[in-house]
Amino acid sequence: MEGKESCVDPPKVNGEVDGNIKENAEKVKEQANKCFKDKNYEEAIRLYTEAITINSESAVYFANRSFAQLRMENYGYALEDASKAIAIDKKYIKGYYRRASAYMTLGKFKQALRDFEAVVKVRPHDKDAKLKYTECSKIVKQKAFEKAIACDDQKKPVSETVSLDSMSVESTYEGPRIPDGGIDESFMKDLIQWFKDQKRLHKRYAYQMLLEIKDILSKLPSLVDVTVEKDNKLTVCGDIHGQYYDLCHIFEINNLPSKENPYLFNGDFVDRGSWSVEVILILFGYKILFPQHFHMVRGNHETDNMNQMYGFEGEVKEKYGGNMMGLFSEVFNWLPLAYCVNGKVLVMHGGLCEQDGVTLNDLRQIERNRQPPESGNMCDLLWSDPQLIKGRGTSKRGVSCQFGPDVTQKFLQDNGLDYIIRSHEVKQEGYESQHNGKCVTIFSAPNYCDQMGNKGAFITLRPPDLKPQFTQFQAVEHPKMQPMAYANSFMRMPGMF
Repeated sequence: MEGKESCVDPPKVNGEVDGNIKENAEKVKEQANKCFKDKNYEEAIRLYTEAITINSESAVYFANRSFAQLRMENYGYALEDASKAIAIDKKYIKGYYRRASAYMTLGKFKQALRDFEAVVKVRPHDKDAKLKYTECSKIVKQKAFEKAIACDDQKKPVSETVSLDSMSVESTYEGPRIPDGGIDESFMKDLIQWFKDQKRLHKRYAYQMLLEIKDILSKLPSLVDVTVEKDNKLTVCGDIHGQYYDLCHIFEINNLPSKENPYLFNGDFVDRGSWSVEVILILFGYKILFPQHFHMVRGNHETDNMNQMYGFEGEVKEKYGGNMMGLFSEVFNWLPLAYCVNGKVLVMHGGLCEQDGVTLNDLRQIERNRQPPESGNMCDLLWSDPQLIKGRGTSKRGVSCQFGPDVTQKFLQDNGLDYIIRSHEVKQEGYESQHNGKCVTIFSAPNYCDQMGNKGAFITLRPPDLKPQFTQFQAVEHPKMQPMAYANSFMRMPGMF
């Protein structure tokens, strides 16, 4: 697996690692540090692994690799490396910082708090440690309070409390207005430009769109079968992550959605990027306009925990107030978990399941109107990743699993499929074909988080063979707004990521 070191102990003299061994390992570590600084995190991980292979008794190497794993969103690996750093040197503060960061990304706030408590005990006058401890403590207390006051059986869904008639549109509002006959192509074109100009859609129309899309999505099965007719095509896009101006660039390259130009967006529309509201409203608008020709799959970031940490909830509250976030959550719960194209290609955000023998009918039967569980088919469709070796492995993310080429082949044979398309992972070229071409990853957020330097890509599928055709594109300029601008304050702290 990526980032795993040899278990061979380095040569020692009088119980200490040989000086030449240390020197060689340090040289490799310095190369890794340079790669990290250059944002080449995959190569940094490889070099840190090489340094660890030379000298596996350095807490620094494990902590540094943990940091690089965090940048690659390999939270499970990051947690494991930070724990190894702590096991080597229990007083190594960065090890606790890294492990706390990994715990936070996995929503394990109490465990993160325990690590910061350990840091504060060792460094009681460390201002940075105190700040992180205080912020983490606030999150834990907030979660406990929310749990204490929760009355889910009595609380009405936001969708049942919204009154559009009570939301008047001021005469001073100059933005797009939904016509009496409903959303049309003219409204969508105006909305795209309005958002490009960094202006907000009136909340009355935003609520109207959310109520309408909820009604549309709730009538769909968890696995949707879609047919692409002869002489037509389907464009499949991967993660967008709030990168609105790159979404607009896709539409410029490949034309706007229409009945003749259908799209499928494969999850992770929101979070991290700071125009997630604009992205999701445009996508919902086109789903409303072309319900049979515009498709959306739920990603692991269309969930409450992710939205609380990575910015979407903060962005919605900033732009529209807190009540709307509850409605977004309801809508996200109804997003389908997978699509099957012409009975040949299965599209899901994450990947295949941890258990053998899963059928397409099993996926159709998933009760999806909820927050994803920590295990099971729903969790796997959102979170799993492919691996190069056969069988299944522990998840590098700390959630679900990794699946090998044999797992993919058996699933395809059992269900009469040609291959799968998934997203969920940044790829330097915007896409990657694995498992002998049977597992294709597509990622459509170029220069992810303004730091990864990757290309974006989308797939064009044409009958009858549906062979994937890839179109790559570079990131475009956007207004000066940092990614994660609306994320939880803890996530924006120096040294966390």
